[in-house]
Amino acid sequence: MTRRGSQTPGDRILACVIYLLPLLESIRYGGYLFDLMPLLAKLILIPLSPLLMLYGGFVQGVPFGGLIIFFALFLLVVRNRNLSHFLRFNTMQALIIKIGLSLIAIVSQLIGLPLQTAAGSGNLLVAVIANMVFLAVFGGSLYAIIQTAFGRYPDLPVVSDAAYQHLDH
Repeated sequence: MTRRGSQTPGDRILACVIYLLPLLESIRYGGYLFDLMPLLAKLILIPLSPLLMLYGGFVQGVPFGGLIIFFALFLLVVRNRNLSHFLRFNTMQALIIKIGLSLIAIVSQLIGLPLQTAAGSGNLLVAVIANMVFLAVFGGSLYAIIQTAFGRYPDLPVVSDAAYQHLDH
């Protein structure tokens, strides 16, 4: 669905790039699936490996790197009314997905389910949950990137509603 007029190519590209954050974050949950399907691992990990190294290096190398990226996007993009609604909406949506992933990681650590190290764990419940998280976030991010590239607002259940509520119309 297209709202708020047409989008510039620059807005489309930036919005697509921003969705790479949750997409890259979801990779750590795909270990079990990648062990089961090595071809899938090659199709996903080889093209994304330069971005994974760059993003992982920043997040792990800079203290609070992930938090810095989050607040920079939130304060400089989402809160900047001079930028297009399209870019602000997509940034907010990507940040909400990222918040969801962070909450899943925190809850899984608190209850003792090592979702991020599901590969080879031998625990079927952990593997199923990790696969669901990976497929939902990776698929949702990929869908959002494709829709955004065409200049459409991606409609992700619950996430889109929260993003619209956050952005004052």
